[in-house]
Amino acid sequence: MRDSGQEPFINTVKKALGKSQAASGSQADLFGGDMSAESRAILERIQNRSAVERKRLLDTLIKAAGPINLKVIPCDGINTVTDAIAALVRAKDPEWGEQKRVVAWAHPLIERLSLPAALAEQNVGLFVTESKNTTEKDIRQQVVDAYIGVTSADFCMADTATVVMRARPGHARIVSLVPAIHIAVIKLDQIVADLKELYALLKWDPHERLQGLSNCLTFISGPSKTADIEATMVHGAHGPREVHLFVITAHD
Repeated sequence: MRDSGQEPFINTVKKALGKSQAASGSQADLFGGDMSAESRAILERIQNRSAVERKRLLDTLIKAAGPINLKVIPCDGINTVTDAIAALVRAKDPEWGEQKRVVAWAHPLIERLSLPAALAEQNVGLFVTESKNTTEKDIRQQVVDAYIGVTSADFCMADTATVVMRARPGHARIVSLVPAIHIAVIKLDQIVADLKELYALLKWDPHERLQGLSNCLTFISGPSKTADIEATMVHGAHGPREVHLFVITAHD
């Protein structure tokens, strides 16, 4: 990890709290205490969720997405998602300039889409955020030049249609924030009911506990919007003007 001034900042907080700067808590310290009966029941509900119940969550997500202008597109497989993204790239033009550029996360699910081949047919270049011999400056410039950013996500909360994403190496936040159009791709089992389920997973699920809470979590509920001027809603004021969420419904 690059030195970003995190340690001095944390030491300042420790000093203000009267704690020793030498004491260094591990990630496990964030998850103290015992699991409550409620949290255990939530985890069991998630783990034992049936296909019918997952479909209901998807329906809830689609219903919640409408009012916030989030476009949710269920797809029955990887190839369907690839074709849909290629069609979207074909139909949408950049806000400025004529050359279409797309940037995407280095993510296993995104790699399975085979986007380079699909977009090459349109003569559209695809830049992946974790490429060999690529500097942070190069990544920033590629993201700025792109009009579509493609990411996956960790979870999506159905009740508020909120996409939840961790920032990791190769998963730069700016891919979802800078391009005019953000495309996110998830699988059906990544949809959770609400914030309570999300927190239960982050705190108690063994796989999530291994990752800890050191990464930044970004919550995205539809495209950027503001109604500051004359109470008129405008999309794309501080980020993407369109957000498309593709949900793969088929099991691998």
